[in-house]
Amino acid sequence: MIDIQQENECYDDLINKGFNSYARKNGVECDYKSFSFVARENDKIVGILTGYSYYGEMHIDNVFILDNYRNKGIGSKLIQKVEERSRNEHLQNINLCTYEFQAPEFYKKCGFKIEMIRKNKTNPKLTKYFFIKYL
Repeated sequence: MIDIQQENECYDDLINKGFNSYARKNGVECDYKSFSFVARENDKIVGILTGYSYYGEMHIDNVFILDNYRNKGIGSKLIQKVEERSRNEHLQNINLCTYEFQAPEFYKKCGFKIEMIRKNKTNPKLTKYFFIKYL
């Protein structure tokens, strides 16, 4: 019998090996790599951006800036680091998702284009935006 439980451990290595192996079996290069960029002020973490690259593109998973550090350019600097890494790795594009109440306007200012909007009929603040930036 299979037992399924929720866990809080990180399994990036296992995912990386599995994705890469499956892709090779199908004649595709996956090259799955997770990453994070951390903004600090005097050893205090004030912002974090996480994501992963695979199949020739970058995906931004999470961007979080502490409340009193927002609107100070930290998010933009984190995005710039992702763009630099993406260009250095010769990736084609950067993808991300955000909700209406979060940061769609911020990502537009960073040069991302809306690919799709998934409307939430019961709570418009949870309307989801899918963004892309071609490099």
